Amino acid sequence: MRILLLEDDLNTARYVLNGLEEEGHTVDHLADGRDAVAQAVAENYDVIILDRMLPSLDGLAIIKTIRSAGRGVPVLFLTALGGVDDRVEGLDAGADDYLVKPFAFSELMARVNALARRPHTKGEETRLKVGDLEIDLVARKVTRGGDIIDLQPREFRLLEVLMRNRGRVVTRTMLLERVWSFHFDPKTSVVETHISRLRAKIDKPYGKELIHTIRGSGYTVHDGS
Repeated sequence: MRILLLEDDLNTARYVLNGLEEEGHTVDHLADGRDAVAQAVAENYDVIILDRMLPSLDGLAIIKTIRSAGRGVPVLFLTALGGVDDRVEGLDAGADDYLVKPFAFSELMARVNALARRPHTKGEETRLKVGDLEIDLVARKVTRGGDIIDLQPREFRLLEVLMRNRGRVVTRTMLLERVWSFHFDPKTSVVETHISRLRAKIDKPYGKELIHTIRGSGYTVHDGS
């Protein structure tokens, strides 16, 4: 794999860099946030490993810029900020996974490999449609009735998971795993909060619900037909 490592702590960077290269991967390392954005947008990487706290531009701003540029490269946050709110904030910004320092290199490698195995859009559906609601997965654009709907990265991912399972019930646990990469219950209302935000943008202005709650089970998207 070709991996971009964005880390300003030289000891951590050396440890990760050496480990990845020993595994046979090609690694570019940068320590400055602004340089990181330019590199991430200009070059093609299989995975980006990103610290939250970098000089010039922090990790949250970096990933938002990468996503706004249309880059779908998997991003793993590697950071000392390990609180649930920190994780949610990072994943909401557009990260695919989140690993807290201190960490075992074996776990980092396993997570990087898992991200690299995720299927790309080539050969898959690039547009998902339910009623008059449509997602363009390549352009990362959502429309309903021809109107463009502005979604935050995590809202987009949530809607994508629901629409990939259109007509089927998606449980809260499944959403926590697929949207936030939580393999445990963080005991927050993050799912409910984001469903509410989605409904305010997707359903409320249009007078017909597409996102439905299945009490005691989860959520589903369908047009009622």
